[in-house]
Amino acid sequence: MTAQTAQTVQSPTTAAAAVDGGSVRKVLWVPQVLLAAFLLIASGLPKLVGQADAVETFDLIGWGQWFRYVTGIVEVSGAIGLLVPRLAGLAATGLIGLMAGAITTHLLVLDPAWSLMPAAFAVVFAAIAWNRRHDTRELLHSLKR
Repeated sequence: MTAQTAQTVQSPTTAAAAVDGGSVRKVLWVPQVLLAAFLLIASGLPKLVGQADAVETFDLIGWGQWFRYVTGIVEVSGAIGLLVPRLAGLAATGLIGLMAGAITTHLLVLDPAWSLMPAAFAVVFAAIAWNRRHDTRELLHSLKR
């Protein structure tokens, strides 16, 4: 009796796609870390500590300072999530929503020219979310168990 083992045959295209996908995942760590640093240091923490320009901006928005705290907490949470491999896709997805709110606020209340920055961030977050979608799906399935 001989034991047979199944061998998986990979075509050159499949092998290249696997390598390519892994390369993209590695390359995406650069914008993830940079955006996490920005969200944490330049955006989220200043909102939470009450930096003068953040307080003034949220006065202009007109929703009250509680909204500054909520936005700061979401930004800091998103930044941390971007740095945790298993949470990165979910964090990026949530940050797309935050950027949609920022774009809308800039267009309707603040300076429309500044809506370009959250729009650019949203595109990068979308790339991260798309590339990490399998991790996100796996995470959501594990929560259902």
